[in-house]
Amino acid sequence: MIHRSEEFALSGAAEAFPSPTWGRTAQHALRFAAGFWFLTAVLGQLIFAFYIALFYGRATVQGDLARWNQGMPHGYLAGDPVGNFAVGLHLFLAILIILSGALQLIPQVRKYAPSLHRWNGRIYLLTAFLISIGGLFMVWVRGSVGDLSQHVSISINALLIMTCAAFALHYARARQFGAHRRWALRLFLVAAGVWFFRIGLMLWLFVNKGPVGFDPQRFEGPFLTFLAFAQYLLPLAILELYLRAKDRGGPGSRLAMAGGLTMLTLAMGVGIAIATMGMWLPRLR
Repeated sequence: MIHRSEEFALSGAAEAFPSPTWGRTAQHALRFAAGFWFLTAVLGQLIFAFYIALFYGRATVQGDLARWNQGMPHGYLAGDPVGNFAVGLHLFLAILIILSGALQLIPQVRKYAPSLHRWNGRIYLLTAFLISIGGLFMVWVRGSVGDLSQHVSISINALLIMTCAAFALHYARARQFGAHRRWALRLFLVAAGVWFFRIGLMLWLFVNKGPVGFDPQRFEGPFLTFLAFAQYLLPLAILELYLRAKDRGGPGSRLAMAGGLTMLTLAMGVGIAIATMGMWLPRLR
């Protein structure tokens, strides 16, 4: 016969040391949530890359560079061949970094085609540096929309991209592949800042049924300032929570992370759908 205090101790031990089945369930749930997020993000970024290639590529082939300004204010400026070339190169690199980044994070490529993973990684890192330098040039030399806070945010984003790329390269060469993968994930997120900004903005407009917290004519306001920094700081924070739950979290924290990540993915999916139907597809007609 078990004494009452012993029964209490046993029940406490059961809570402290959950069953292996419970632990496996939490692990599978977190892995599913991460895969769901990755597939949704890659799909959304491929749509964005398709839009860039078709809209800006068609305008370029047709010699109508002024049409760039429909999707990118100050994209084309008459009498500025150097600046226009820089913008065109930046658009091409945007397509390249999306395609290369998606391919780089596919586990099967890393496992079954390591040579492709290495060469694609070199292209990805080089593109990350070039697109960051181009972004700084476009903001501070050529001029861009938005206020000073947005320009500062873009500059920080560019520096973060180059920093993450440098650390990813360092740990790959040092053959510390665990640290390398973490920095590659951070690079993937900060390199997608422009994309996060667009889907976040469209989701905000949808929820509020119009522009709230900013002036759409001047493209300035407190919400845009917030979004300019949140476009990469928020994904980075979520990634750190995910890595902590994955590496050191118990079943409860892993399930909580899986649930939160799934909800964020659904919100991201809504933003992708709205951006696609309301901003990108209409310009392709």
